[in-house]
Amino acid sequence: MRSRTRFGWFLAHEEWQPESLIRQGLLAESAGFDALLVSDHLQPWSDVDGAAGFSWATLGALAASTRTAALISAAVCPLFRMHPVLVAQAAATVNRLSEGRFELGLGMGQAVNEQPLLGPLPPYRERLERTTEAMSLIRPLLQGEEVSSDLPHYPVSAMKLHSPSPWPMPVYLAASGPRSAEASGRLADGVITSVKDVARTEREVVDVARKAAKAAGRRPPRVVLTCFLVFARSDEEAWEALRPWRGMRTPRRLWEGSPRRLREDADAMGSESVLRRFPRYGDVAQVVELCRTIVDGIAPDVLALQVAAVDGASALEQLSEVPRRLRN
Repeated sequence: MRSRTRFGWFLAHEEWQPESLIRQGLLAESAGFDALLVSDHLQPWSDVDGAAGFSWATLGALAASTRTAALISAAVCPLFRMHPVLVAQAAATVNRLSEGRFELGLGMGQAVNEQPLLGPLPPYRERLERTTEAMSLIRPLLQGEEVSSDLPHYPVSAMKLHSPSPWPMPVYLAASGPRSAEASGRLADGVITSVKDVARTEREVVDVARKAAKAAGRRPPRVVLTCFLVFARSDEEAWEALRPWRGMRTPRRLWEGSPRRLREDADAMGSESVLRRFPRYGDVAQVVELCRTIVDGIAPDVLALQVAAVDGASALEQLSEVPRRLRN
């Protein structure tokens, strides 16, 4: 049976400079990918090998230069660095520029991105409260409505967007476990999550979001999955590809806001220990089977490949076989 899943290519600001991401986006669209997922990072996972362009500028450039691919933010935090009203304004602008191809993915923040301006991330309970407030502003603004609030975190005087989007725009919420999955089903149109174990992702994220949406009287949530992998044929090539990413799986990653310290932690662990924390694939057939397992198990609306590689363009060209094979 022909897959209904849209296949995406992940454009990682923490790995590549923005001009490279624009080239990759154009290549991905021409290679047949249905969606371009764009990360949002103030800082990378390594201070010497990473990058961190401004995602809204990249999305604007992609909106103007691509023609058919959906554009999905994966994911923007509307709680600290960026006020929810500004996120709504930016999202509406990108949706206008792309003629309705933008899909807004939101998240609750990462220390590496929020801590430099905020200090330590607040407890989860406060971040969930802020997310609920932010969604109560973003949704009506995107629909062209006037908002005002005396909310404790985001008080807003009466205002509306004066360049709202003429097209509807789904809003997703990122989740890595049941608490955020419940919030995504209750508050958003869908859930974004990274799939490592298919059964666990279905049980702890997708099913939880679906049950929460049903309990709230909402439509079944869309499911947007990202699949992180290292595309390399040897440990040496994999380590080179992971240099921008090596701080992402260190023990302090959830609360450490310094890319330098994350990189130092990874280097202290050693390359073998870091490599064990990332799945590696050496040929296209392996990735096809990986994605087939995900599609057959969860049937996501979007499955995006998030690929660490020494040569991003070459990896993209080779892995464009994945959606072609799975569509047949």
